[in-house]
Amino acid sequence: MKIIRLCFLLTTLVFRVSAQEELKKKETPLDSFPTISLQEVKLTGIRAKQNTPVTFTNVTQKDIASRNLGQDIPILLNYLPAVVTTSDAGAGIGYTGIRVRGSDATRVNVTLNGIPYNDAESQGTFWVNLPDFASSIQQIQLQRGVGTSTNGSAAFGASLNVETSGVQQDAFTSLSSSIGSFNTLKNTFQFSSGVLNDNFSFSGRLSKINSDGYIDRAASNLDAYFFQAAFQDNNTLIKALIFGGHEVTYQSWYGVDAQTLVTSRTYNPAGEIYDSSGNLTGFYDNQVDDYTQDHYQLHWDEKINSIWSVSLGLNYTYGRGFYEEYNDLWQDQNISFVGNTSFNYLQLDPYNIGETSIESSENISQKWLDNDYYVLTLGLNYETSDLTMNFGGLYSRYIGDHFGNLLWAQTIGDTQPNHRFYESQGIKTEGSFFAKATQKLTSKLTGFLDLQFRGIDYNVDGTVSGPQDFSVDDQFAFFNPKAGLTFMLSQKQNLYFSYAKAQREPNRTDYENGSPKPEKLNDFELGWRMKKEKIQAQANLYWMEYQDQLVLTGAIDEVGAPIRQNVGKSRRVGIEIEATIQLADQWLFKPNLAVSSNQNLDFYFKRDGILQSLGKTQLAYSPNIVGGNALVYAPSTHFQVGLLSKYVGKQYMGNINSENSSLPSYFISDINAVFSWQPKKWVKEIQWSTTINNIFNLKYLSNGYFYTYDDDWTSPGQTTTIEGAGYYPQAGLHFLSGLKLIF
Repeated sequence: MKIIRLCFLLTTLVFRVSAQEELKKKETPLDSFPTISLQEVKLTGIRAKQNTPVTFTNVTQKDIASRNLGQDIPILLNYLPAVVTTSDAGAGIGYTGIRVRGSDATRVNVTLNGIPYNDAESQGTFWVNLPDFASSIQQIQLQRGVGTSTNGSAAFGASLNVETSGVQQDAFTSLSSSIGSFNTLKNTFQFSSGVLNDNFSFSGRLSKINSDGYIDRAASNLDAYFFQAAFQDNNTLIKALIFGGHEVTYQSWYGVDAQTLVTSRTYNPAGEIYDSSGNLTGFYDNQVDDYTQDHYQLHWDEKINSIWSVSLGLNYTYGRGFYEEYNDLWQDQNISFVGNTSFNYLQLDPYNIGETSIESSENISQKWLDNDYYVLTLGLNYETSDLTMNFGGLYSRYIGDHFGNLLWAQTIGDTQPNHRFYESQGIKTEGSFFAKATQKLTSKLTGFLDLQFRGIDYNVDGTVSGPQDFSVDDQFAFFNPKAGLTFMLSQKQNLYFSYAKAQREPNRTDYENGSPKPEKLNDFELGWRMKKEKIQAQANLYWMEYQDQLVLTGAIDEVGAPIRQNVGKSRRVGIEIEATIQLADQWLFKPNLAVSSNQNLDFYFKRDGILQSLGKTQLAYSPNIVGGNALVYAPSTHFQVGLLSKYVGKQYMGNINSENSSLPSYFISDINAVFSWQPKKWVKEIQWSTTINNIFNLKYLSNGYFYTYDDDWTSPGQTTTIEGAGYYPQAGLHFLSGLKLIF
């Protein structure tokens, strides 16, 4: 009821302004500037167009609809150029990740309707908090490299601009269900009122996804909702959106070592319980991550006249949740050595039983994050046939409370349940502004200029688990200029060249692990695009020069978050090619290939107690070859079947080129089929779709972690560097199949 009431209150903000006759839409060649439509006003300042000198790929709802059977958005984008995805649970449901050009999710800037989605402190994106969000999108644009200026943290590998569902002209109701391997079940209910009284519309979605996961006990229990109310006339579009989700996932971020990978591939060590002799007796059944995230957005897009438009965006995001774990005494003292069973860690006073001092105990703890995120965005757009100007501004404030509660301990003394053993608060404030101009210089040459200013104030005060005092008081001011040229070879082909500078602040984990510096990037892009009737293609070269890049070390913290460190100079150079080719009336071919070199230019590593220069080394998680393709056969408008394939070359999980840190190359293929028909009576349309993933049942690894430590106690007076690795196995042959009824 709270959601319904808020939806009603937001829709009362709708009011009618003076109407203007709608401009006629015309097909335009690559070098022209179409009139802005209301649907795209709010994103026109951050989204690239065919004449923008950056590298991008567009994905529509239709492109992913046949595979949208429960898997997360990163998995649905797996076959895009230079993209590598992974899944903690092994089957694409639960926690998933995406890397672009070797850059992890903390470097992929994500916006939802122009509102930043990356967590302000960790800079990560957690799609598990928005289950089935793919059912509520209209279009996604993946810009590789720095791209154009956007809202939120700067893109260091890519930016992902997501636009949610637009106004539906016709009323409908749909029910869809899918089942699959590992007891996967997804149910989705959607509706739209269509346009009422020529101006108003209401739509929504409710979703529920359950899956056991490929990995043992890697279960996911996911709920989601999406509601939208809109007012639209020729000049005005006002949308109020409320969406969010609740996820409960059994922890599966621990991975397995090399030996367990061979003997028990799906083993999950999370929640292990041992007796005092070290015998495994079972697993804690509530070793879960439990998090709820609600988003409230209001967007007002206004066409002032045929060349000017303005947009306003308001957002409030409320997130809260915890991960719960059983901290086993024997495991802590003999395997993990984390210390999370000690009274010092738990901030408890030792006590005596007779002559025995009690200083540690098995326990159950919850580590909480409770946060609020407020965002205001403004946009002003000017567009004629020769000149386009976009101005955008953002103000955001994030308040995050981090704390730990002790639920239970075997020998706890007089301490009460829910004893708080650490707490801190992080506050991050950001203000940014960008101005862009695209000017037609000649009949064939177009210039592009993009200037962005970002100011950040980040403060943390309190303690972290350990316990350790933790404080941050840092301010940043970044100027990120971008410029480029687009040359029209013909009405259907163009060349582009661009330069972009990006600078980023460290994230919370970086501060917890040292005194990080902001990272800098100079990105050069040279590309070619062609768009003809039966073939669309683009190819681009990129040169990305980094200073103080916060590279992944391969190590992870206790919740699976990657640990990073500054390195001096590093570089990514590569070529990317993609095409859509109509081979015949019934055949479509969509290949892509990314070949790159990703290097630390002068890397130092301390081995056996001696600091050594390793010179050029491979950047972690950066395969030199990534390729994909889709071959689609569509004998009719009612049926199509596609073969999708993905190749990912060998990659290292660390930066020292150690074979102990390598992930082997892999080549996987999926089959996807969809069939639809229109009954004559009570159902408008019935759609059946199925996906068979990894049809060759390959046992492959797409992710893992790598760590080193110095052993100076085995042989006194001698230091030996020990290497270790963990792996996240991905599922072999598995399937998803679903039925959708549209009324």
